[in-house]
Amino acid sequence: MRTPMNEALIRHFTDLRDGVHGGAVTRDDKERLFARAVELLDPVACRVLDEANADLLLGTGEVVASGVTRSREGGLNAMWSLTWPEQRAARVQPIALVAHFGCDFLHPHLRGNTVGDWPLNVFDESDAAGQLDTLRAIAAADAHNLVFQESHRLMPAATSAVPAS
Repeated sequence: MRTPMNEALIRHFTDLRDGVHGGAVTRDDKERLFARAVELLDPVACRVLDEANADLLLGTGEVVASGVTRSREGGLNAMWSLTWPEQRAARVQPIALVAHFGCDFLHPHLRGNTVGDWPLNVFDESDAAGQLDTLRAIAAADAHNLVFQESHRLMPAATSAVPAS
């Protein structure tokens, strides 16, 4: 049985081979698929960042979703970000889950603020749910990299007098 991560890679490789994305050939059709993927991913991305907020930030954070926006270069982006007081005070990037479809890309990708690209192949609710572990890994890597850039003091769970359970 294929894992959701490997399934995403196989779809990605097949898209590259065939020059399509989810059966779409034109940029307009691919952009419509991207907008739908963002809509389908929204509850999954929010869940992941809510989990990070509860576990790492002890509920002090705020999740914000941008919806689909067009970049200056002509591509499409969507971002779910988790901000919190210590992060803002340190002036470092938030933990983020980013869906992006560059103007010269064949198909869209997922990334974090500090973490590189992963294929974005979401066409239905099942595909979106299958990205849960990928989005968790991206958020966790972003949290790790931000602490590495700044300090453990960014994470309330690391500075709390209450021991972790």
